[in-house]
Amino acid sequence: MRLLPGIPEALARLKAADLFLVVVTNQPDVARGTFERVTVERMHGLLREMLPIDAILCCYHDDADDCACRKPKPGMLQDAAERYQLDLSRSFMIGDRWRDVFAGRNAGCTTVLLARDYSAVDRHAPDYTVSDLPAAVTLMLDR
Repeated sequence: MRLLPGIPEALARLKAADLFLVVVTNQPDVARGTFERVTVERMHGLLREMLPIDAILCCYHDDADDCACRKPKPGMLQDAAERYQLDLSRSFMIGDRWRDVFAGRNAGCTTVLLARDYSAVDRHAPDYTVSDLPAAVTLMLDR
């Protein structure tokens, strides 16, 4: 597993600003049987070792499961808010897909899209669009 350039430094800037960092991730390959849950959990452990992340919430379902946690539904964000006493109206949801934008919007977060060819944002316009996570962090800290 490799981190993109600038990620550790960008997250360190957020932690220095005393922000709580939560990762919410869909991992449907577990439900599809093409990836083992233990492998995903090991990857999450590595991320926690490498980055100043406070929590990782993961949905292991596929769309057909119709769960409340799978993005674009806001379930994981709402769960994080309840568990960690977070104010979603003062929170940012940063992601690289339309599902992230929609989940953030439905949870009441400010949404930031990391623009990619596969983002498919025509479905739900984000509040902001940036090129990468360091740019998103600068945007957040300037607000």
